[in-house]
Amino acid sequence: MPSPHKTTSAHQDRPVVPPTRRDEIAAAGSELIGGPAGRWARFGDSAFTPVRVIALVAIGMFALGMVQKLPCYNWAWFRGTSSQYTHACYSDIPHLFIGRGFADGLIPYFDRLGGDMEYLEYPVLTGLFMQVASWLTLPFDGDLQYREQMYWMVNAGMLMICVAVLAVCVARTHRHRPWDALLVALAPAFVLTATINWDLLAVALTAAAMLMWSRGRALAFGVLLGLATAAKFYPFLLLGPLLLLCWRAWKWREFGLAVLGTAASWLVVNVPVMLLAPEGWKKFYSFSHDRGIDFGSFWLIITQRTGADITPDAVNTYASVLMVLACAGIAALALTAPRRPRFAQLAFLVVAAFILTNKVYSPQYVLWLIPLAALARPRWRDFLVWQGCEVMYFAGIWMYLAYTTSGNKQGLPTEGYQFAILLHLAGTLFLCAMVVRDILLPERDGVRRDGTDDPSGGVLDRAEDVFVLGPAAPPPQHAAHAVQGPRVEWGVVRE
Repeated sequence: MPSPHKTTSAHQDRPVVPPTRRDEIAAAGSELIGGPAGRWARFGDSAFTPVRVIALVAIGMFALGMVQKLPCYNWAWFRGTSSQYTHACYSDIPHLFIGRGFADGLIPYFDRLGGDMEYLEYPVLTGLFMQVASWLTLPFDGDLQYREQMYWMVNAGMLMICVAVLAVCVARTHRHRPWDALLVALAPAFVLTATINWDLLAVALTAAAMLMWSRGRALAFGVLLGLATAAKFYPFLLLGPLLLLCWRAWKWREFGLAVLGTAASWLVVNVPVMLLAPEGWKKFYSFSHDRGIDFGSFWLIITQRTGADITPDAVNTYASVLMVLACAGIAALALTAPRRPRFAQLAFLVVAAFILTNKVYSPQYVLWLIPLAALARPRWRDFLVWQGCEVMYFAGIWMYLAYTTSGNKQGLPTEGYQFAILLHLAGTLFLCAMVVRDILLPERDGVRRDGTDDPSGGVLDRAEDVFVLGPAAPPPQHAAHAVQGPRVEWGVVRE
């Protein structure tokens, strides 16, 4: 029987990387299930392949997150506001079932809503997801509370499908490192935030797009990225890192196909609504522009500590300038690094920069970064440090809301919430620093340590550099492909 660390296809004869032999935290954690696999272990004929195991674990952890929402599902969503915060089980889903007209059979973007929000403030594909869930809820007849519960349950079922897609795509993106996807499946913040909102739809589509790019399918990547952008804005940012990497490797055809696919699929989803319901369609964009400083951002700390009144237009300008500066720094890093950075590394950095500079940080936004972090920096210690900060922020925001809605009788005061924001910012910056270090010192990159180049890079993997602004190292040569000469590892040449 084949070794448990060998792939089965002829063109993929490199060994699967066992995390318990590369990562001390993974090795210690494996003691819970009997310890690391021994050198003589054989799993080649098992039905429990890494991808299947990771998908099952991710679904199981998602279900655990659903259990964490039980106090709210049973009563706290429907009895005032403070209880859902003190139990840290808040979700937008049941509240928007009523608040955005789904309970009354209104059609998003087309039917005008009552109150301050005139139309649904979500991108079109997310609105379609919400509407399909509403249709699937129709057979469940009962009082309004029961219908809210069923709407959340139907959405949870649909989001569970997104979780399975996400787990499979992340596990398959790095062909020889499927176990890195356990970082996604076991991420504490993933468990806690998965059913707060509909972000997992965009996250799963983005992961599928990155899988397509890793397989050299540029057009499919673009189509999926366009769909992801039609569900949430942030996936569009991945075209920036791709531009830099394709520029450095001179892969303009592939980049052009990616842009074409992105634009085409986004237009296919958006143009019908744009033409038939223009006021409803643009609500997402006008709401994003007009929204003031909100929870989770360092802008909130500034306004609370100084009493400054920063208008939406002003904070939009300041945040845009900071984002442009961050992108300029990422561009300089991409074009001057000793070796072209990996796609996942730059993707993580640009999304993290958007999160850090934005005027709002909802707790479920951490889902945007989890799969990118698993691909960019697959080290359990660093990942768990960051996750610990995010869990503290998750608890902090709900305790702060409990404090503000209970007349300051219970929960976390303003200073405590500001500390939770700082923890979130510090954790994200820490992981960014680790990724930047890996780019500048490729020998410290766990993915590249064995001579691998960019397993998520598709056509960029092992491609020659053409345009660089700094010294570029020669491309890596894995031992399996070497005819003669020393084995090349990052920063180390072994005879």
